[in-house]
Parts: sequence; structure tokens; C-alpha cells
Amino acid sequence: MRPIVLAAALSIALPAAALAGPASNAVKFFYVPEVKFEGDAKYRDRFTEPVTKLFDLNDQAQKNKPDEVACLDFDPGLDAQDFDQKTIAKTLKLAESVNGDTAEVTATFSLFAEGDESKREMLWSLKKIDGKWKIADITSKTSNWTLSALECMPDKAPE
Repeated sequence: MRPIVLAAALSIALPAAALAGPASNAVKFFYVPEVKFEGDAKYRDRFTEPVTKLFDLNDQAQKNKPDEVACLDFDPGLDAQDFDQKTIAKTLKLAESVNGDTAEVTATFSLFAEGDESKREMLWSLKKIDGKWKIADITSKTSNWTLSALECMPDKAPE
């Protein structure tokens, strides 16, 4: 009986958005125990449209011009190229908001131990498909861009 009372008390004491759950776990995968590049083809099954279209175009750009930087020249989940893994793992905070088969997970973290410019706030949009949370888009609240809105023209050199 006591564990149930304790769980009930904790669920009342903590705001629902602060509790990480299955949608947050889908996002956490890309940050710890090590940062993973979202555009990597081996993680494609973790995504859905509209981002998969951008990733496919990025793959095509890499294939067409293997010696040039493709469309994604940074890690979308970090909004950066450089980072310190230990700092990300130590500062990562996830908050999710679920509404039926859609969810938003906000990831806040620092890329490095020092400097306000290394703080990031990323909003991950997810859809539940066949019982699994898949990432539909990533938005940088820090730099004000959305992954699905980025252009990728695989036949042109990046500008």
C-alpha cells in the first residue's frame, strides 16, 4: 500500500510536463550515452515525414558530390557541430507534452561547460505510428529554425 501512496504523492507533486516518458526516450536516444547524428541512414526508422524527405535529399547530395559538404553540415539535435559529450549528458533536461498520437519534447542542455552561447533549447515534434514514437520535426528555439523548412538541393553545391 505504501508504494502506491508514494507514487500518487509524487504524481501530484511533480508537474506532468516535467515527467519524461516514452516520447522523451525517443529523443534522449540521440543525446546519451553518446550523441548520434539524426541524419544517419541507420536511424531513419526513428523518423517520419516531413524530416525523412530532407534526410533523403541529404543522402542524395552526399552520393552525388561525396567530396563536398552535404545539406546538413551540423547536427540538427544539437544545433551545432562541436560539443562536449560529458557536458551534454550532465545538463540534458527533457520535458514532454503528449496530446493523443502527437507529442512535443523540449530538450535543454549546454554544449560546453562555460558560455551562455553554448546553451540550447530544442523542440522535437513526434507522432505515434504503430505504437512507436517517431520524430516528425526538430526546431531550434535558440537559433529560430525548423529542420523541415531547411532547403536541400542535391544537384547544387551548398551556399
